[in-house]
Amino acid sequence: MHALIINGSPRVKKYSNTDKIIEKFAAGLKEQGGTCEVYAISDRNSWDEIREAFRINNNIVIAMPLYVECVPGLLMEFLETLAPKGDDTQISFILQSGFAEGAQLRCGEAYLRMLPEQLGCKYGGTLVKGDNFGIRFAQGKDRDRMTEPYREMGRIFAMDGHFFSQECRNFTGVEVFPLPIKLLLMAFFRTVQRKMFQKVAKKWGCTKPLDYKPYKTN
Repeated sequence: MHALIINGSPRVKKYSNTDKIIEKFAAGLKEQGGTCEVYAISDRNSWDEIREAFRINNNIVIAMPLYVECVPGLLMEFLETLAPKGDDTQISFILQSGFAEGAQLRCGEAYLRMLPEQLGCKYGGTLVKGDNFGIRFAQGKDRDRMTEPYREMGRIFAMDGHFFSQECRNFTGVEVFPLPIKLLLMAFFRTVQRKMFQKVAKKWGCTKPLDYKPYKTN
């Protein structure tokens, strides 16, 4: 199997969580005997090359982040430049987000289910997974712990050719947290996680508090 993988994140490689996910997914696909070529739409200068790859490949995987239930605008702009193909082409999706609950991504998944038809293609399913916000901040074993599960999904995709299997459905994890867990998470984000964000912000040269609101009026 050969797959064209398109990184639909507007972020450049260094800051793209999707890039790190694709890296593991592609590794798993290759371990199962598959091959792939990977492109990123964040570089507009490569769009002609990606369009040509889209034209000549029949097995396409588009990976992207979901920003508060919105597909990245840059990806939508790119997709609008593509010429429709025939139904011998399949488009599958990897949809990831910082929100941990699967329910937070279902709106985006429903949209992606309809999208291939607009390009004259078949739908190959969507691999849905949240809780990926911290990937680009983590290093070494911490990052591997977050991204390694995508390696197995790459192996499964290489074998099945789609994301419709039970393993892929289970990959999402929890759909909705029960109330006690939500309360614990709220407490965590307001204390421990907040300190972690402040540490990262300071490392990046930020001098104002995270809740600084310079345009707020009394």
